[in-house]
Amino acid sequence: MTPWVTRLIIVNVVMFGLMQLRTLPGVINWMVLVPGDVLTAPWTLLTYAFLHANIGHIFFNMLGLFMFGPRVESHIGSNRFITMYLIAALVGGLGTAFLSNAPTIGASAATVGVSFAFAWFWPRTIIYLFGAVPVEAWLMVLLYGLYDLWSGAGGRSTGVAHFAHLGGYLGAWLYLWALDHYSSSKAFRRKVNSVPKQTEKAIRANLDKVNLEGVHQLSRDEVNRILDKISAEGIGSLTPQEKLFLSNFVPPDDRKSWTQ
Repeated sequence: MTPWVTRLIIVNVVMFGLMQLRTLPGVINWMVLVPGDVLTAPWTLLTYAFLHANIGHIFFNMLGLFMFGPRVESHIGSNRFITMYLIAALVGGLGTAFLSNAPTIGASAATVGVSFAFAWFWPRTIIYLFGAVPVEAWLMVLLYGLYDLWSGAGGRSTGVAHFAHLGGYLGAWLYLWALDHYSSSKAFRRKVNSVPKQTEKAIRANLDKVNLEGVHQLSRDEVNRILDKISAEGIGSLTPQEKLFLSNFVPPDDRKSWTQ
């Protein structure tokens, strides 16, 4: 478990317990997103994402966060992860506020945003729908997105905040797109793509200096996956994102050799 995934699960479980015990009902009502009241209670565009209606509601949202969140947080960093999570919740809140008239609670917009991020970085990873049906991550997100679009646009009353889900996808996409285009890592990726191809022997010399001491297990697994890919398919098979990720584990004085 990573820092923000752990904190988010704890906060959601605590809030769910308070709701079930009917503790502080005024505060709970103050947090619910009511579309008609959003202009006078704008904070509910975020606070709704920390409330859940029943055990099934919170279980599946926290299960999605537990399944996809740690790897995403380890990959992009804790600060970026919580920013993306809150943006997904916010855009999901806007979606349901302006395209629906039903009071809304639940972390599903934020958690589907996390699942979108997972598919963004690891689209070919196999996910088992309902614990039995194997599909690649990109297809899982596409199927759920199409279902939400079909249900939301068709006005089907399913008790699910479909527009919040769609907003969560959109919010995560906007954040990841901005991160990809405007973060400092873009300059590094541009440099990686523009330099002459290095020989496998030269790059392997740097890979021998990869330092995994004190690295989170999920990041260590990703480094090992990339190293296995190099062994199986060669240096040329690496994407710019994989080169960028791997370079973070090379001593700073040796990183320059990646782009020379």
